[in-house]
Amino acid sequence: MILVTGATGTVGREVVALLVQAGQAVRALSRDPKKTRFDAKVEVVAGDFTKPETLEAAARGVEAVFSLAAGPDIGAHEGALARAAKKGGAKHVVGLSVMGAGSGSDGAIVKWHEAGEKAIQDSGLAWTFVRPGMFMSNALQWARSVKADGKVFLPYGEGRVAMIHPRDIAAVAVKALTTPGHEGKAYPLTGGEALTLSELVRILSEEVGRAIQYVPVPDAAAKAGMLEAGMPPTLAEALLKMAAIVRSGGAGTVLPTVEQVLGRKPLTWREWARENAAAFR
Repeated sequence: MILVTGATGTVGREVVALLVQAGQAVRALSRDPKKTRFDAKVEVVAGDFTKPETLEAAARGVEAVFSLAAGPDIGAHEGALARAAKKGGAKHVVGLSVMGAGSGSDGAIVKWHEAGEKAIQDSGLAWTFVRPGMFMSNALQWARSVKADGKVFLPYGEGRVAMIHPRDIAAVAVKALTTPGHEGKAYPLTGGEALTLSELVRILSEEVGRAIQYVPVPDAAAKAGMLEAGMPPTLAEALLKMAAIVRSGGAGTVLPTVEQVLGRKPLTWREWARENAAAFR
């Protein structure tokens, strides 16, 4: 039995689907099981990172755990889950972290995930960390402005990004969960191509079937838009730091990890855009 947390999220639901395809017994954690939509083979259990007693019940009898937490309390949440998993008999935790963890970066999001990694390591369980860069699915945040104005507003200049398909992140996690030899390893992940925002938007435009324009904006305007949308200031600042990294060329490195782990090329941006074109129409 493999426990999947964050099971209804972008990566978590792909992990669940791939585990089911592989014939694995899957237990999915959800704060509200009644609202979930999973294959009938999936056992859905109630659980909440802020309520450790629910984690103990959810982790009872599992062999491995996919750990996915978010926000500034990742360390506390993943620590509670790892301890519950160990108590329940688990041997291995695969944690979803972030590109840059372990590098000495002072970025807030990196620090949050480093705390999560340390908490998992401190549990004494075998661990594997999956450290993706920018998700292709982040582009769904462009949908509102694309529908309203046919434009994408971002502070990325013409820096290149090697975005990764969430299904590839999930596939690497599932490989680590279901095959030996991944314990004690951390996998930094990117897609297989580094594209500018202009190139990304052009390809999206072709797949959506309508004209879409990329409009570079200054940080101040980007921050104002994030705050107006209700984003916490700490997260807005963290995303602006990421934008600065993109502009400087720091997000354009293509890594071979996906192909090394999976034995195939990463999925492309065009494939993701084609799968999700309806969201932009």
